[in-house]
Amino acid sequence: MRSNKLTVTVGVILVAIFFLLLFTFQVRQTEVVVVTTFDKPTRFVQEPGLGIKWPYPIQKLYHFDKRIQNFEDDFEETYTSDNFNLLAMVYVGWTIKDPQQFFNSFPAGTPEAAQPALKGLIRSSKNAVMGQHTFADFISTDPKQLKFVQIEKEILDDIRAQALQKYGINVEFLGIKKLGLPESVTQKVFDRMTAERQREVEKLKAQGDGEAIRIKSAADRDRDTLLADADAKATAIRGQADAEAAKSFEVFKDHPELAVLLLKLNSLETTLKDRSTLILDERTPPFDLLRGVNSTNR
Repeated sequence: MRSNKLTVTVGVILVAIFFLLLFTFQVRQTEVVVVTTFDKPTRFVQEPGLGIKWPYPIQKLYHFDKRIQNFEDDFEETYTSDNFNLLAMVYVGWTIKDPQQFFNSFPAGTPEAAQPALKGLIRSSKNAVMGQHTFADFISTDPKQLKFVQIEKEILDDIRAQALQKYGINVEFLGIKKLGLPESVTQKVFDRMTAERQREVEKLKAQGDGEAIRIKSAADRDRDTLLADADAKATAIRGQADAEAAKSFEVFKDHPELAVLLLKLNSLETTLKDRSTLILDERTPPFDLLRGVNSTNR
């Protein structure tokens, strides 16, 4: 009797589990579930938990991953507005924003199914935006000329609107992963970079020459100022000396014999400052002052 009750209990539990598996489904935190009735979408469940459904084939379930999906386009050739060739690769991160639109576009519901459509959008937007910018916006010796952030934003804005409208996809971020140059334009780029560097050298040289001229002009002005100050001081000193000399001339005017005596003594001192033997006429000035010196000493 007890074994019959156990068998019935186990059977009831198994039937309950079977019905649960048949009529319920689970939605995970990281996914969106699309429920179709006779292959037509009728519900989109985004909240995690347990849901109820009719068994297959009345209703089917499609599980879409709503986490951010990463994707890179091909490393392809494009043209700038000044007709330079560039090789560019762009990466994007996207999520499912509108499950119904995404399901209508990609019934398989896998990221791989959406990649060809995204690749086409990226190629079109990338070529359109890069074609509006010059080569110097991508590659330049002057960091201020580079416009990577602006170009990435322009491509993102263009793709985001189209992807949401056509496929229910929200492009979360976009960036330029790689840039390259075809061999046909590499030498042209090097020549252009060399020319830019030469222009920078000439600019710096001109600035240096201008600074040298400015410094030399300032030094010349300072020299002229110092010379003018020195000439003014010398003139003042000469004026004072002339004034003092004028006072002496007034004394000599009153005592001319003193002036003659002083002139003779000065000439005599100049002549006899070195040891020398002189043969002279004692009557010749200023040597007439020496007459009688030897006799007096004796």
